[in-house]
Formats: sequence, C-alpha cells, structure tokens
Amino acid sequence: MSKINVTSEIGELEGVILHSPGPEVENMTPENAERALYSDILNLSVASREYFELKGVLSKLTTTYEVKQLLSETLAQSNARERLIRTVCEHEGTPEEMGFLMEMTPAQLASQLIEGVVLRRDNLTRFLSNERYAIRPLHNFLFTRDSAISVWNEVLIGKMASKVRERETFIMETIFRDHPAFGVSTINPEAVAGWKSNYKNVSIEGGDVQIANSKTILVGSGARTSTEGIDLLTEILRAKKSDKREIIVQQLPMTPESFIHLDMTFTFLDRNACMVYEPLILRKTKYHTIKITIDNGKVTSIREEESLLKALASCGMDLVPINCGGDGDPWNMEREQWHSGANFFAFAPGKVIGYARNERTLEEMNKHGFEILKAVDVIGNRVNPDDYARAVITIAGSELARGGGGARCMTMPVRRKEINW
Repeated sequence: MSKINVTSEIGELEGVILHSPGPEVENMTPENAERALYSDILNLSVASREYFELKGVLSKLTTTYEVKQLLSETLAQSNARERLIRTVCEHEGTPEEMGFLMEMTPAQLASQLIEGVVLRRDNLTRFLSNERYAIRPLHNFLFTRDSAISVWNEVLIGKMASKVRERETFIMETIFRDHPAFGVSTINPEAVAGWKSNYKNVSIEGGDVQIANSKTILVGSGARTSTEGIDLLTEILRAKKSDKREIIVQQLPMTPESFIHLDMTFTFLDRNACMVYEPLILRKTKYHTIKITIDNGKVTSIREEESLLKALASCGMDLVPINCGGDGDPWNMEREQWHSGANFFAFAPGKVIGYARNERTLEEMNKHGFEILKAVDVIGNRVNPDDYARAVITIAGSELARGGGGARCMTMPVRRKEINW
C-alpha cells in the first residue's frame, strides 16, 4: 500500500507519478491546437528525448510511476473498468462507444483513453463529421501536476478550468481509488455537499496549489483556479475540524498565458530559499495576497498581507528570493518566465530540477550556492547530486517548454519525507 504523504514542496522525494508524452501530443493540428490549450504544436520525437532526461533523473533518485501503466493495471479490475468507461462516455456524449471500449484489453483501453479514440465512419453522420476523434486525445496529460493534488495525506482531485482536461481527473481518481498499490481516499470537489448550488464557478488545478508545510497551503487565484475553487478548498479544510490551518492566496494576472498557474511565478527551492518572478511576487502590484486562517472548523480570519513572502514569514517560513531571469533587466525576467524559468521541482531540500535554457536564472541560482548539473551527467553517473549542499539539475527544454510548463508541472509527488524545519 502506497500511502500519500506530502507535507512540503521540498521534502526528500519517495514517489512521483509521471506521464511520458506519447501520440496524444502530436494528435492535433494548428487549427485545433488552441482548443487543446496549446499555442503551438509539439514535435514528439524531440519532446520525448527531453522528457527522457526528466524521467531518467527521477528514476535514479526515487520511485517513479507511469500513468498509463497504473491505469492499465487498474482497468484489469472489472468494476473500475466499467465505471470509468461509463463516466467517460457520459461526459464525452458518446454512449455508443461503451461496447467498443469494453471489448478492449486493459492495456489497449488505457492507451485509447489517453491517446484518443478515432471516430468510426460507420454511419452517414459520422462519415460527414469533420471530427477525427470520437473521444479526443489528452494532449495535456504530461502535466500530471494539475489533475490530482497530494495534500498532506490525501489526494484532492482537480476541477479543471477547461472541459478538454476533465477526463484526466476521471483517470487519476480511478487510479488512486482502485489501483491495488494506492487505494487511498480521494477528495473530489464534485462530491462535497452542496457544491453545485453554493459554488457555481469552481475550478482548482494542481499548478496553483503548493504545500508549504504541515499547516500551510499556497494557492494561486487566476485563469485556472477560481476564487470559488479556493472557497471550496476552504470548506473542505473547515469540515475536517482539525487544528489551525492557513491558506495563503496569491492573485495572478489572467494574461498572458505564462501566468497560467502560481508555480510559473513562484516555487520553493530550499528550507530558506524560493524562486520568484520579481515583478509580480516582490513588487507592489494590484494583485493581492490574502491569508485565510481556519481553526477547529471555523474560518477565524481573512486578511490581506503585504506580499507572499511576508505572508509566509508570518507562518514561520523566512525565505530568500532568487529572481527568475536574474537581477536587473526586466526583458530577461519576462523572457525566462515565459519559458517556465520560475518552475522548479524539488526532489530534496536545496536539490531541484529545471530547464537548461533559462541561463540567467541558473546564473542567479549559482550565485546563491546552487551547483549546476546536467541531467545527462546525473543519468550517466558522472556526477552525484548528493555530493553538493545545493544543486539544480538541468534538463533540455527547447520543445517541452513550448507546451507551457516546466519540471514541477510534469510531476505529481505522492510521498515525501518529513522536513525538520
């Protein structure tokens, strides 16, 4: 039994879920890329080579799980299989596909649910349809961070802002609920009593949720996570009637698309260090920082804070900010933030993974004691991150970054060791 335990963003990683990009990444055209939430189409062969560096590093450091393999193993159970097929077909409006999908092997079904079910031209309506797929590919599933979120010892199922990603949540909930290695209790926003009547515009995605410590959660409010999504999270925590909990909310710009999630502007690097997009996180702007305090089932306080770092300091976390794009030139900051220059994934305190292309960000990290290591050297056993107090392992990102996410976006941790603060 794989227990969920994530009480920080930087604790030593003990298990992480990945999804290596497959045909679903290329199963789009320039015409429908925007519908798929992409601003461009990716080259799978290049993206796969780059992703191999991320997976190769993580495979040497911790236990890795692949979504497709987990799903295939889960679908071997008839109850889980029928329930997921029914849910998907009802959601996609394709009840006629149920029989076809039920005849597939678990491995075939897992692939089809991710890569897309090609429309069968077996009647006039289908023959004349402009659609290629009866059930569309999940182009964004390599960003496993968003659809399921480890929150302390439970898994919060995301409520995606776009319908094209909702099937990801069905798959992840099925895996966590029904796979023999997990079998954990999930929190589904749609299962919260009264959510449809009380919260009409709920969305919450994992890129906006960061677990600061065992008492504090950071949440971004913007294009992908609504204020009502955060209200619903508050209600979930309130209903537990546990000890004091803090939710720190950082408002985000709705545009451009590089501000899609909080982790595109802020990530934890070490016990006392964080990566920031300085124009938003450190300067005075119109985007508010608000702290919500919940204690023993009651919201005891909602107040505005001077900044995200000041709010964290009030929770006992004093962090030194390191600037995405380096110090000084706003053009460099903007360029590197666009290509996920603030998006780092920690596998231990002071040990992180990020894109090699953001050179000025890496130079700034080096000034703060982070040794720059190449993923290929770690994979080839030429360097060992354990030999350094602080290190950033760089992966290639010429193609992956064009998908709109970085190392944190592509990882869904399920277990981390506790941090001795």
